Amino acid sequence: MPLYHLSNSRSAEQLADMLRLEAAGTCLFCPDELERDAEQQILHRTAHWTVTPNEFPYAGTRLHLLLVPHAHVGDLLDLPAAAQAEFWTVLGWVRDRYGLAYYGLGSRNGDPGRTGGTIEHVHLHVVVGDADDPAHQPVRMKLSQRSDPETEARLRRRLAEVDPDQLDAGRA
Repeated sequence: MPLYHLSNSRSAEQLADMLRLEAAGTCLFCPDELERDAEQQILHRTAHWTVTPNEFPYAGTRLHLLLVPHAHVGDLLDLPAAAQAEFWTVLGWVRDRYGLAYYGLGSRNGDPGRTGGTIEHVHLHVVVGDADDPAHQPVRMKLSQRSDPETEARLRRRLAEVDPDQLDAGRA
């Protein structure tokens, strides 16, 4: 089963990262990889969760963090009970650490081909729009889509062009 849903990438840079990671069979959000990835800043870690900035933040955000469980599951309800319980402590840490008076919280569960997600590892987005910007536009998070097997197949053919031996050392 693929780790990444390539047709949901939002930029050429994100797609390139996804292709490299998929070719290496590496889940960016599993704890060992988060630790190894020199570009992925870890802001907070608990027994079951890691908080990190989104490397590809949504347009219009002044803050976009990811709350990533250590367990590799595709649905929040499949997390171990201890991770589910600890989620609230982690979210509280984010709110307090960043002094948030308002924020959005989003998660996609299940098939990324249907939810608009990019990776088969559930995570939550903590998003704060830049409402003070005079040109402010609402932050948009895709939560559903129709599956596009043709585009996904076309992008997957590009995996054959990726040489895992040439992967960025901090990314695989």
